[in-house]
Amino acid sequence: MSTILWTSDAMAKAMRAATQGVLPEGVTGLSIDSRTIGRGEAYFAIKGEVHDGHSFVEAALKAGAALAVVAAAQRDRFPSDAPLLVVDDVLAGLVELAHASRARLGAQIVAVTGSVGKTSTKEALRRVLAAQGETHASTASFNNHWGVPLSLARCPATARFAVFEIGMNHAGEITPLVKMVRPHVAIITTVEPVHLEFFSGIEAIADAKAEIFSGVEPGGAVVLNRDNAQFTRLQKHARKAGISRIVSFGTNKGSDARLIDLSLHATCSAVHADILDHDITYKIGTPGRHMAMNSLAVLAGASLLGADIARAALSLSQLEAPSGRGVRRALDLGLGEATLIDESYNANPASMGAALNVLGQARIGPHGRRIAVLGDMLELGPTGPALHRGLAEAVTANRIDLVYCCGPLMRNLWDALSSGKRGGYAESSAALEAQAVAAIRAGDAIMVKGSLGSKMKVIVSALERRFPGKAAHEEAV
Repeated sequence: MSTILWTSDAMAKAMRAATQGVLPEGVTGLSIDSRTIGRGEAYFAIKGEVHDGHSFVEAALKAGAALAVVAAAQRDRFPSDAPLLVVDDVLAGLVELAHASRARLGAQIVAVTGSVGKTSTKEALRRVLAAQGETHASTASFNNHWGVPLSLARCPATARFAVFEIGMNHAGEITPLVKMVRPHVAIITTVEPVHLEFFSGIEAIADAKAEIFSGVEPGGAVVLNRDNAQFTRLQKHARKAGISRIVSFGTNKGSDARLIDLSLHATCSAVHADILDHDITYKIGTPGRHMAMNSLAVLAGASLLGADIARAALSLSQLEAPSGRGVRRALDLGLGEATLIDESYNANPASMGAALNVLGQARIGPHGRRIAVLGDMLELGPTGPALHRGLAEAVTANRIDLVYCCGPLMRNLWDALSSGKRGGYAESSAALEAQAVAAIRAGDAIMVKGSLGSKMKVIVSALERRFPGKAAHEEAV
């Protein structure tokens, strides 16, 4: 029998909801998607930009939802015997339930933000903490105005650790979210030129990321990237917020979590580091210098939460890339295999550079090539064309053989490439699909990346359909 996450009475009290129909004793989970809802869960009929969740209440209940949370203005749409919790506003009700969840928690809580690496750092924390106690973490990239309250409200009261990802693309968005989560430890992975369309410059981005300090619990700590140019600015913000425990990570000799040596491999990395005066050597199950750097923050954060640092380091060997963020597939071409690196979830200049570095380390066959298939990086404002052109340096430095580009912004990179590196160009991912699929041959390593709006998953899916394969094998260190 599934464990009850919330009793119906507790939900009604937290959300100040009216009740309708015969309600169950409790619910086993919370969902905002009628297509994936589990039996016994509560369905929240949130009104989104495209769809109104009230249109799917009937489908959710038929699929096994125990009850639905609906707005009072929509109540008359449903039968009088439908099991409902009725609130003024469904999203506001979810936020109130999240606050009630935080109030009942005894868990040690960490919140992660940053321009790059939020989700992979959150997943690494989930991995290392789960080995040492019941751990709850945000699903996927649930890091916005509905994702954070949903993740918090889903947290079991029995959790020992809880990990939350907090995102933003405008100033003022982090503050209400972090004050809901109230973490004991806050991590900022890095500050980079992303969402520049909405900010005056990188200092303004740093100021917005620093909002995470406003919700840190008294006596809590923050973990900051000492190698990042915005470190001193963030440090001052943290002190101004009354936080005295400021832990730094990086290659800088003054770092509290310091990288001593790093060995990069095609599918993993070996790290030697000093983490809060612990000399540790460990393996990370995912490749890339950026992953190694963020592992320093992961281990420092885990230690600050009370986890055993040696066991945490051991757990990193089992780390796997989150979906769309470096997952590898072996593509079966009949007479051999090619490696697909799926980085299609999102992109900005920093993460694009990191992904090209990983491609540069990828193993290729005797006649194989390293191929990058790149879509536009969005929300960069007037700096967009120059930032796309600038990727040509990383292409050369990482020995990328061919580049396929799509989108009007990536035209700037295409024009900057030498003719020998030009694979193909199209205005959209759909138009580029056939060229990219036709280019692959045995021994190649192909990396696909772009902002979510560039729809690069289209090309990943086309490659997987054309060349069904399996997860790529790990390389031993």
